[in-house]
Amino acid sequence: MEKLTHYRELIQKVLQDYGKLGTNSADAHDSIDDRVATQYIFDTQRDHYQLAYIGWENNNRRLFGPVIQIDLKNDKIWIQYDGTEIGMANELVALGVPKSDIVLAFQAPYKRKWTEFASN
Repeated sequence: MEKLTHYRELIQKVLQDYGKLGTNSADAHDSIDDRVATQYIFDTQRDHYQLAYIGWENNNRRLFGPVIQIDLKNDKIWIQYDGTEIGMANELVALGVPKSDIVLAFQAPYKRKWTEFASN
């Protein structure tokens, strides 16, 4: 249980740190600009964590979607969606999470065995 508590805290920190890259201050609900908001969606009871951008781009194009979706499942971190350049798996490994505890869930199950991360 201690490991999962640590992973919950780590995931929330990584998502908040990444979300702040699109803002001009440390406030979690600041906007990327006047029309686009950064939202953190943390379901700590079911272990679903998401960073999303919501709003309007150039006042005419609706922007709504996740940037990162991470779940905790079977004592492992499952990266469901990763819209970052550096990669959340790399961020988590740099923070001490073993590759054997990270599943690249956005990869087809048959392909996961060829990655350096957990297959399930």
